[in-house]
Amino acid sequence: MSGTPRTPTITDALRARRLLAGHLPPTPMWSYPALNATTGATVLLKHENAQPTGAFKVRGGLTLMAGLDAAGRARGVVGYSTGNHAQSLAYAAARFDAPCVIVMPTGPNPAKAHAVRALGAELIEAGADLGEAAVHAGRIAAERGMRLVSAADEPELIAGVATAYLEVFDREPALDAVIVPVGGGSGAAAACLAAAALAPGCRVVAVQSAASPAAHDSWRSGGAQLRRPNRTRVEGLATGSGFELTQRILRDHLADFLLVDDDAIAGAQWTLMRDAHTLAEGAGAAALAALLAYPERFAGQRVAVMCTGGNASETEIRACSAVAA
Repeated sequence: MSGTPRTPTITDALRARRLLAGHLPPTPMWSYPALNATTGATVLLKHENAQPTGAFKVRGGLTLMAGLDAAGRARGVVGYSTGNHAQSLAYAAARFDAPCVIVMPTGPNPAKAHAVRALGAELIEAGADLGEAAVHAGRIAAERGMRLVSAADEPELIAGVATAYLEVFDREPALDAVIVPVGGGSGAAAACLAAAALAPGCRVVAVQSAASPAAHDSWRSGGAQLRRPNRTRVEGLATGSGFELTQRILRDHLADFLLVDDDAIAGAQWTLMRDAHTLAEGAGAAALAALLAYPERFAGQRVAVMCTGGNASETEIRACSAVAA
Protein backbone atom coordinates (compact mmCIF):
# COMPACT_ATOMS: atom_id res chain seq x y z
CA MET A 1 0.00 0.00 0.00
CA SER A 2 1.12 3.60 -0.56
CA GLY A 3 0.95 6.72 1.58
CA THR A 4 0.43 6.86 5.33
CA PRO A 5 -1.73 3.95 6.47
CA ARG A 6 -4.80 4.88 8.47
CA THR A 7 -5.08 3.82 12.09
CA PRO A 8 -7.59 0.98 12.55
CA THR A 9 -10.36 1.36 15.14
CA ILE A 10 -12.28 -0.96 17.43
CA THR A 11 -15.07 -0.81 14.84
CA ASP A 12 -12.66 -2.33 12.31
CA ALA A 13 -11.87 -5.12 14.78
CA LEU A 14 -15.55 -5.83 15.37
CA ARG A 15 -16.16 -5.89 11.62
CA ALA A 16 -13.22 -8.28 11.24
CA ARG A 17 -14.71 -10.57 13.88
CA ARG A 18 -17.90 -10.75 11.83
CA LEU A 19 -15.92 -11.45 8.64
CA LEU A 20 -13.91 -14.21 10.31
CA ALA A 21 -16.86 -15.92 11.99
CA GLY A 22 -17.39 -18.19 9.00
CA HIS A 23 -13.69 -19.03 8.66
CA LEU A 24 -12.13 -19.43 12.12
CA PRO A 25 -13.58 -20.58 15.45
CA PRO A 26 -12.28 -18.92 18.63
CA THR A 27 -9.05 -20.43 19.91
CA PRO A 28 -8.78 -21.85 23.45
CA MET A 29 -7.34 -19.99 26.42
CA TRP A 30 -6.35 -22.20 29.35
CA SER A 31 -4.71 -21.87 32.75
CA TYR A 32 -2.26 -24.61 33.74
CA PRO A 33 -1.49 -25.15 37.46
CA ALA A 34 2.10 -26.18 36.77
CA LEU A 35 2.71 -23.05 34.71
CA ASN A 36 1.18 -20.87 37.42
CA ALA A 37 3.49 -22.45 39.98
CA THR A 38 6.54 -21.87 37.78
CA THR A 39 5.75 -18.21 37.10
CA GLY A 40 4.19 -17.05 40.37
CA ALA A 41 1.27 -15.58 38.44
CA THR A 42 -2.12 -16.79 37.23
CA VAL A 43 -1.32 -17.34 33.56
CA LEU A 44 -3.98 -17.64 30.90
CA LEU A 45 -2.33 -19.08 27.81
CA LYS A 46 -4.02 -18.05 24.55
CA HIS A 47 -3.52 -20.84 22.03
CA GLU A 48 -3.09 -19.15 18.66
CA ASN A 49 -0.87 -22.12 17.83
CA ALA A 50 -4.21 -23.93 17.29
CA GLN A 51 -4.98 -21.91 14.13
CA PRO A 52 -5.09 -23.82 10.80
CA THR A 53 -1.77 -22.26 9.77
CA GLY A 54 -0.33 -22.74 13.26
CA ALA A 55 -0.18 -19.01 14.04
CA PHE A 56 -2.25 -15.91 14.83
CA LYS A 57 -1.50 -14.07 11.60
CA VAL A 58 -4.11 -16.03 9.65
CA ARG A 59 -6.69 -13.71 11.21
CA GLY A 60 -5.13 -10.73 9.44
CA GLY A 61 -4.65 -12.45 6.11
CA LEU A 62 -8.26 -13.54 5.91
CA THR A 63 -9.50 -10.10 6.94
CA LEU A 64 -7.40 -8.39 4.27
CA MET A 65 -8.45 -10.79 1.50
CA ALA A 66 -12.11 -10.59 2.51
CA GLY A 67 -11.93 -6.82 2.09
CA LEU A 68 -10.61 -6.87 -1.48
CA ASP A 69 -13.03 -6.53 -4.37
CA ALA A 70 -13.18 -9.09 -7.19
CA ALA A 71 -10.65 -7.18 -9.32
CA GLY A 72 -8.22 -6.91 -6.44
CA ARG A 73 -8.44 -10.62 -5.74
CA ALA A 74 -7.92 -11.40 -9.42
CA ARG A 75 -4.69 -9.36 -9.45
CA GLY A 76 -3.46 -11.20 -6.37
CA VAL A 77 -1.10 -10.32 -3.54
CA VAL A 78 2.63 -10.32 -2.87
CA GLY A 79 3.99 -10.67 0.66
CA TYR A 80 7.40 -10.88 2.31
CA SER A 81 7.92 -12.88 5.46
CA THR A 82 10.07 -15.33 7.39
CA GLY A 83 7.09 -17.64 7.71
CA ASN A 84 3.83 -17.02 9.55
CA HIS A 85 2.73 -13.89 7.66
CA ALA A 86 3.56 -15.83 4.49
CA GLN A 87 1.35 -18.75 5.49
CA SER A 88 -1.42 -16.35 6.46
CA LEU A 89 -1.48 -14.72 3.02
CA ALA A 90 -1.13 -18.03 1.21
CA TYR A 91 -3.97 -19.57 3.22
CA ALA A 92 -6.24 -16.56 2.71
CA ALA A 93 -5.46 -16.34 -1.00
CA ALA A 94 -6.31 -20.01 -1.43
CA ARG A 95 -9.63 -19.52 0.41
CA PHE A 96 -10.53 -16.64 -1.92
CA ASP A 97 -9.04 -18.20 -5.09
CA ALA A 98 -6.52 -15.38 -5.56
CA PRO A 99 -2.92 -15.56 -6.85
CA CYS A 100 -0.26 -15.21 -4.16
CA VAL A 101 3.51 -14.70 -4.32
CA ILE A 102 5.62 -14.94 -1.17
CA VAL A 103 9.21 -13.69 -0.93
CA MET A 104 11.30 -15.18 1.87
CA PRO A 105 14.95 -14.46 2.69
CA THR A 106 17.26 -17.06 1.21
CA GLY A 107 17.39 -20.33 3.17
CA PRO A 108 14.05 -20.14 4.98
CA ASN A 109 12.70 -22.54 7.59
CA PRO A 110 12.03 -25.66 5.46
CA ALA A 111 8.79 -26.46 7.29
CA LYS A 112 7.39 -22.97 6.71
CA ALA A 113 8.52 -22.90 3.09
CA HIS A 114 6.88 -26.29 2.49
CA ALA A 115 3.66 -25.06 4.11
CA VAL A 116 3.53 -21.99 1.85
CA ARG A 117 3.98 -24.10 -1.28
CA ALA A 118 1.43 -26.65 -0.05
CA LEU A 119 -1.11 -23.82 0.16
CA GLY A 120 -0.59 -23.08 -3.53
CA ALA A 121 1.46 -19.89 -3.32
CA GLU A 122 4.51 -19.17 -5.45
CA LEU A 123 7.54 -18.99 -3.18
CA ILE A 124 10.61 -16.95 -4.15
CA GLU A 125 13.78 -16.86 -2.05
CA ALA A 126 15.59 -13.54 -2.28
CA GLY A 127 17.76 -11.44 0.00
CA ALA A 128 19.83 -12.04 3.09
CA ASP A 129 17.18 -10.75 5.48
CA LEU A 130 13.59 -9.52 5.66
CA GLY A 131 14.51 -6.01 4.52
CA GLU A 132 16.07 -7.28 1.30
CA ALA A 133 13.17 -9.66 0.75
CA ALA A 134 10.77 -6.70 1.11
CA VAL A 135 12.59 -4.77 -1.63
CA HIS A 136 12.37 -7.77 -3.96
CA ALA A 137 8.67 -8.23 -3.16
CA GLY A 138 8.04 -4.59 -4.08
CA ARG A 139 9.65 -5.10 -7.47
CA ILE A 140 7.54 -8.18 -8.16
CA ALA A 141 4.34 -6.38 -7.19
CA ALA A 142 5.15 -3.50 -9.52
CA GLU A 143 6.09 -5.80 -12.42
CA ARG A 144 3.01 -8.02 -12.12
CA GLY A 145 0.43 -5.46 -11.02
CA MET A 146 -0.23 -7.30 -7.75
CA ARG A 147 -0.99 -5.79 -4.34
CA LEU A 148 2.04 -5.58 -2.09
CA VAL A 149 1.09 -6.49 1.48
CA SER A 150 3.28 -5.02 4.20
CA ALA A 151 4.32 -7.24 7.08
CA ALA A 152 2.83 -4.74 9.56
CA ASP A 153 1.69 -1.43 8.04
CA GLU A 154 -1.76 -2.71 7.04
CA PRO A 155 -4.89 -1.63 8.95
CA GLU A 156 -6.73 -4.80 7.89
CA LEU A 157 -4.03 -7.05 9.30
CA ILE A 158 -4.13 -5.30 12.66
CA ALA A 159 -7.94 -5.33 12.75
CA GLY A 160 -7.97 -9.04 11.98
CA VAL A 161 -5.38 -9.86 14.62
CA ALA A 162 -7.32 -7.74 17.13
CA THR A 163 -10.07 -10.37 17.03
CA ALA A 164 -7.79 -12.62 19.11
CA TYR A 165 -7.78 -9.97 21.83
CA LEU A 166 -11.54 -9.52 21.61
CA GLU A 167 -11.69 -13.21 22.50
CA VAL A 168 -9.21 -12.72 25.36
CA PHE A 169 -11.18 -9.87 26.94
CA ASP A 170 -14.54 -11.54 26.34
CA ARG A 171 -13.24 -14.45 28.39
CA GLU A 172 -11.25 -12.52 31.02
CA PRO A 173 -12.19 -8.82 31.20
CA ALA A 174 -10.36 -8.27 34.52
CA LEU A 175 -6.81 -9.11 33.44
CA ASP A 176 -3.92 -7.20 34.95
CA ALA A 177 -1.72 -7.58 31.88
CA VAL A 178 -1.40 -9.21 28.48
CA ILE A 179 2.08 -10.00 27.14
CA VAL A 180 2.59 -9.98 23.37
CA PRO A 181 5.67 -10.88 21.29
CA VAL A 182 6.78 -8.35 18.69
CA GLY A 183 8.44 -8.62 15.32
CA GLY A 184 6.81 -5.94 13.20
CA GLY A 185 4.33 -5.18 15.95
CA SER A 186 0.93 -6.01 14.46
CA GLY A 187 0.04 -8.27 17.40
CA ALA A 188 0.96 -5.72 20.06
CA ALA A 189 -0.80 -2.96 18.13
CA ALA A 190 -3.90 -5.15 17.91
CA ALA A 191 -3.75 -5.84 21.65
CA CYS A 192 -3.53 -2.11 22.35
CA LEU A 193 -6.52 -1.44 20.09
CA ALA A 194 -8.69 -4.00 21.89
CA ALA A 195 -7.51 -3.21 25.42
CA ALA A 196 -8.07 0.53 25.04
CA ALA A 197 -11.71 -0.10 24.11
CA LEU A 198 -12.60 -3.11 26.25
CA ALA A 199 -10.13 -3.35 29.15
CA PRO A 200 -8.45 0.00 29.77
CA GLY A 201 -7.14 -1.20 33.13
CA CYS A 202 -5.16 -4.01 31.50
CA ARG A 203 -1.49 -3.30 30.73
CA VAL A 204 -0.31 -4.35 27.27
CA VAL A 205 3.34 -5.38 27.53
CA ALA A 206 5.40 -6.09 24.43
CA VAL A 207 8.49 -8.32 24.25
CA GLN A 208 11.17 -8.66 21.61
CA SER A 209 14.47 -10.48 21.24
CA ALA A 210 17.44 -8.43 22.46
CA ALA A 211 19.27 -9.65 19.35
CA SER A 212 16.79 -7.81 17.07
CA PRO A 213 15.55 -4.81 19.09
CA ALA A 214 14.34 -2.47 16.33
CA ALA A 215 10.71 -2.21 17.44
CA HIS A 216 11.71 -1.93 21.11
CA ASP A 217 14.24 0.82 20.43
CA SER A 218 11.83 2.62 18.10
CA TRP A 219 9.18 2.69 20.84
CA ARG A 220 11.67 3.77 23.51
CA SER A 221 12.73 6.64 21.24
CA GLY A 222 9.16 7.93 21.07
CA GLY A 223 7.91 6.10 18.00
CA ALA A 224 10.62 6.60 15.38
CA GLN A 225 11.21 3.90 12.78
CA LEU A 226 14.75 2.98 13.80
CA ARG A 227 16.92 0.37 12.15
CA ARG A 228 18.86 -2.05 14.31
CA PRO A 229 21.00 -5.17 13.77
CA ASN A 230 18.80 -8.19 13.13
CA ARG A 231 20.62 -11.15 14.65
CA THR A 232 17.98 -13.18 16.45
CA ARG A 233 17.58 -16.83 15.60
CA VAL A 234 13.86 -16.52 16.45
CA GLU A 235 12.32 -16.22 12.99
CA GLY A 236 9.05 -14.62 14.01
CA LEU A 237 10.89 -11.78 15.81
CA ALA A 238 13.49 -11.19 13.10
CA THR A 239 12.85 -7.64 11.91
CA GLY A 240 15.46 -4.93 11.49
CA SER A 241 13.35 -1.77 11.62
CA GLY A 242 10.25 -0.31 13.22
CA PHE A 243 7.02 0.07 11.23
CA GLU A 244 5.20 3.40 11.02
CA LEU A 245 1.63 2.23 11.69
CA THR A 246 2.35 -0.17 14.52
CA GLN A 247 4.72 2.29 16.22
CA ARG A 248 2.02 4.95 16.05
CA ILE A 249 -0.43 2.71 17.89
CA LEU A 250 2.15 1.43 20.39
CA ARG A 251 3.25 4.97 21.19
CA ASP A 252 -0.27 5.88 22.25
CA HIS A 253 -1.27 2.74 24.18
CA LEU A 254 1.60 0.37 25.09
CA ALA A 255 2.39 0.13 28.82
CA ASP A 256 5.89 -1.36 28.59
CA PHE A 257 8.32 -3.02 26.18
CA LEU A 258 10.77 -5.68 27.42
CA LEU A 259 13.75 -7.44 25.88
CA VAL A 260 14.74 -11.08 26.42
CA ASP A 261 17.63 -13.03 24.97
CA ASP A 262 17.25 -15.94 22.57
CA ASP A 263 18.30 -18.53 25.14
CA ALA A 264 15.56 -17.30 27.48
CA ILE A 265 13.06 -17.76 24.66
CA ALA A 266 14.31 -21.30 24.06
CA GLY A 267 13.96 -22.00 27.77
CA ALA A 268 10.39 -20.73 27.66
CA GLN A 269 9.65 -23.09 24.77
CA TRP A 270 10.78 -25.96 26.98
CA THR A 271 8.70 -24.68 29.90
CA LEU A 272 5.60 -24.58 27.69
CA MET A 273 6.18 -28.19 26.66
CA ARG A 274 6.75 -29.28 30.26
CA ASP A 275 4.10 -27.28 32.10
CA ALA A 276 1.41 -26.64 29.47
CA HIS A 277 1.84 -29.56 27.04
CA THR A 278 2.22 -26.95 24.30
CA LEU A 279 4.54 -26.88 21.30
CA ALA A 280 5.47 -23.28 20.54
CA GLU A 281 7.87 -21.79 18.04
CA GLY A 282 10.32 -19.25 19.44
CA ALA A 283 8.08 -16.23 18.82
CA GLY A 284 5.19 -18.12 20.38
CA ALA A 285 7.18 -18.60 23.58
CA ALA A 286 8.60 -15.07 23.81
CA ALA A 287 5.70 -13.74 25.90
CA LEU A 288 6.27 -16.44 28.51
CA ALA A 289 10.02 -15.72 28.36
CA ALA A 290 9.28 -12.14 29.43
CA LEU A 291 7.14 -13.35 32.33
CA LEU A 292 9.93 -15.68 33.46
CA ALA A 293 12.64 -13.03 33.02
CA TYR A 294 10.77 -10.26 34.88
CA PRO A 295 8.74 -12.13 37.53
CA GLU A 296 8.57 -9.17 39.92
CA ARG A 297 6.50 -7.20 37.38
CA PHE A 298 3.75 -9.82 37.26
CA ALA A 299 3.84 -11.64 40.62
CA GLY A 300 0.38 -12.57 41.87
CA GLN A 301 -1.36 -11.03 38.86
CA ARG A 302 -3.73 -12.44 36.25
CA VAL A 303 -1.77 -12.35 33.02
CA ALA A 304 -2.69 -13.43 29.49
CA VAL A 305 0.28 -14.86 27.61
CA MET A 306 -0.04 -15.05 23.84
CA CYS A 307 1.26 -18.28 22.33
CA THR A 308 1.26 -16.74 18.88
CA GLY A 309 2.43 -19.77 16.92
CA GLY A 310 3.52 -23.38 16.98
CA ASN A 311 5.49 -23.67 13.74
CA ALA A 312 8.72 -24.92 15.28
CA SER A 313 11.13 -26.93 13.16
CA GLU A 314 12.67 -30.16 14.42
CA THR A 315 16.02 -28.39 14.71
CA GLU A 316 14.44 -25.67 16.86
CA ILE A 317 12.79 -28.20 19.16
CA ARG A 318 16.07 -30.04 19.68
CA ALA A 319 17.86 -26.74 20.35
CA CYS A 320 15.44 -25.63 23.07
CA SER A 321 15.78 -29.06 24.69
CA ALA A 322 19.53 -28.56 24.77
CA VAL A 323 19.20 -25.12 26.39
CA ALA A 324 16.89 -26.57 29.05
CA ALA A 325 19.36 -29.36 29.78
